[in-house]
Amino acid sequence: MPSPTAIFLIACKDVPGIVSSLTSFILNKGGNLLDVDFHTDPEESLFLGRLEWLIAPDVDRSALGCSLDALCASYDGSWELHFSDVQIRVAVFASKQDHCLLDLLLGSQLADVNASIALVVANHDTLRDVVEARGIPFHHVPVTKATKSEAERIHLELLDRERIDLVVLAKYMQILSADFLASRKNVINIHHSFLPAFVGAKPYHQAHARGVKIIGATAHFATVDLDCGPIIEQEVVRVSHRDTVEDLVRKGKETERVVLSRAVRLHLLRRVLTYGNKTVVFA
Repeated sequence: MPSPTAIFLIACKDVPGIVSSLTSFILNKGGNLLDVDFHTDPEESLFLGRLEWLIAPDVDRSALGCSLDALCASYDGSWELHFSDVQIRVAVFASKQDHCLLDLLLGSQLADVNASIALVVANHDTLRDVVEARGIPFHHVPVTKATKSEAERIHLELLDRERIDLVVLAKYMQILSADFLASRKNVINIHHSFLPAFVGAKPYHQAHARGVKIIGATAHFATVDLDCGPIIEQEVVRVSHRDTVEDLVRKGKETERVVLSRAVRLHLLRRVLTYGNKTVVFA
């Protein structure tokens, strides 16, 4: 089994000496740096960084976190400390379309990531068999305008009970309420368009009507502003006047599943740092 690592993400005001301070701290704690990546946003005067280092199995992790808090207290920012041997529990929300869900279940992008899909929630019963065939609990929670609040109460109870760290919206064709999103920091959505463009319904029909030469997909964190959350991953594919709407939908679905799985993988590897309405991806 590989040795555990600590992963530290930080976003703070850019001041001299941060890199030296952090790397010296890790050295003094007996850590062995494996990966270091920094970025400065000159417009915001922000320092953004990710450090990963080997730790001894018997290290006092709570004390390490407290020491980092003390070290970074003067930096006027935010930071997170994670450990690679702590499994991340994922819940996938779906509706009827299966292409993004199946890619996540097959785990082509997640095989070497310490995470597990703990449950699948859907507002239709269509995908139950494919989920339960893999031994994953499937929860059918119908959603209507009249039952939306009750459905989200059930969702949140499930997420809390199963200690879910990340929610992935794999073509979940419902808009989450502000209350739901306020209670869940990490919610990743796949949008069927290369944002910001062709927002809303039927993006491929819109693209076809405009005669576009590329289509795409965008994975982003869900926020109360629909399809406007921080972008994690995007991809485009070329199309031509010969492509029908059906061709665009087919190519779009392929792009959606790849982009969502990439975004989930990057997040699970703790390589995504959010600041404001942007992300830095330390890939």
